[in-house]
Amino acid sequence: MPRPFWTRDRLLFVLEDGSPRSHREIIAETGLSESSVWNGLRRCWEAGWILRTKSALYEGETVFRGRAGSVQTTRPYHLYMLKPEDVDSVKVNEVEFVAYAKEHLDPRGGGSKSKASRIRDFIEKNDKKAFFSIEIAEALKEHGVKTGDIMSSVRRMEKQRQVYVRGYRYHDRETPFREGYLITFIDQGKPREQALDEAIERTNTALESRASTNPLIQRVHMIRDIVFEASKLRDIIDFGFIQKKLGCADHEAERAIRRAMQLYPEIKVVKLFKLFRYFYQISMPENELNAIVEMKKNYIRIAKGRDNRIGHNWEAVPGWFIDKFTTGAKFWTQKHRTRGMDPRRITIHLIKNVGGRRTNAEVDRVWEVTPGLFSNPITYVLECKWGLVNKKQLDDFFEVLRWSKEFGADTPEGRSIKQGVNAIFAASSFNPRESVTLKDSSKISLTQYASRMNIQLLRASDFNTKLRERGIPNTATVQKKCKASRNEDEVRDVLTKVWDDSAKSLITINQLSNKNKKLFEFEEELTK
Repeated sequence: MPRPFWTRDRLLFVLEDGSPRSHREIIAETGLSESSVWNGLRRCWEAGWILRTKSALYEGETVFRGRAGSVQTTRPYHLYMLKPEDVDSVKVNEVEFVAYAKEHLDPRGGGSKSKASRIRDFIEKNDKKAFFSIEIAEALKEHGVKTGDIMSSVRRMEKQRQVYVRGYRYHDRETPFREGYLITFIDQGKPREQALDEAIERTNTALESRASTNPLIQRVHMIRDIVFEASKLRDIIDFGFIQKKLGCADHEAERAIRRAMQLYPEIKVVKLFKLFRYFYQISMPENELNAIVEMKKNYIRIAKGRDNRIGHNWEAVPGWFIDKFTTGAKFWTQKHRTRGMDPRRITIHLIKNVGGRRTNAEVDRVWEVTPGLFSNPITYVLECKWGLVNKKQLDDFFEVLRWSKEFGADTPEGRSIKQGVNAIFAASSFNPRESVTLKDSSKISLTQYASRMNIQLLRASDFNTKLRERGIPNTATVQKKCKASRNEDEVRDVLTKVWDDSAKSLITINQLSNKNKKLFEFEEELTK
């Protein structure tokens, strides 16, 4: 009776043709069990009879999980071939095969240190810091550790309560930061609450040091600092202020605020008049918060109220008429930091404080007109005010021009407005009862006083006269247009429409009033 082949002989017989084969292929050709092939290949490799691939190869495969269905996975495997005489390594189809050596052993086979062990040792060794998963992968990349290897090991450690893992937390889920989850070691030798508290603090420190690499988190930290500073100063901060500090778009600021409130639960929000959001720190005493909220409400009533809107709308009226009737005009323009600010609104520089202004002042329009080929240009400077204007406002406008670098000049008689500069003051009305007393005790009207200072006055009635000359009804006044419009753009738009179609002027104004009905209701709410 012939003696049966040994496992070694069967393996070598299959590999005799010199073609590399995988473990599964050898099982199929020999008919041996999986464990027999594994053990036999290991002994043959150690004895120097075969070569094995230096590094594992990978391929995707579909695994059937019964009722759970099929899943896609990546399988590592090696190829084996007979060892040529006097050769310890060989390349076949760009794949390197090597003889047995300890440095070529796989971690899972009891050889070199596994990736999971390296990840665990790194976290334990750096137990005073917190790291993002990408940072851990970068630190261990020389050992073949990749980003995808980190979280599988970390989650096992988390189940064993050895590490603290932090991400963006929502109501029912948690997502990683841009650089992955934040991971730190939990000291097992300390009371659990103390160890967790220290771990959380380490993650806070890591998030703060992350600002330079992630614009979103940089904004989040700025929001936290802004709110903290405001609370210390007994104040609350509105969304517009935060956005200006961040210097970003609306949607970027909104996203940063949402993230900040997720990461720092101590940041709270209060909404005033169902529209304006103010942020504060929960540590602020309730009585102080209530007092600050009332102050903010009073500010909103003034800054966002009806009078403020109409005052800004009035500035569009003289501007529209100037654009319509001034020919050959060259308007000054400037770029402003404040978005939406009219580029033809000009900031001028002062050499002396005027009315509380230290270095700068603003005028509504500046334009130049050149009468002839050889004539010097004439400069016009416009100032607009809604409401009843008195001598004080005229003096303030004159002083701003006189002490400005652009329009003022030094003369033997003192500081004055340059020649060729014409000042124009446009108001809804000027106080007819106010008179100005001169040095000789004589009195003159406000209009005469303005004329002496070379300030031209424009009234709402002057603009309404132009509208009546166009055939627009007396009731369709510029004042009514200012009250019906939401902003300056709507004022200019309605003026253009009634000018082009005077017969429908009242209908156009009524349609505008209906469109802005909610705005009027909100302004009414502010007065309560």
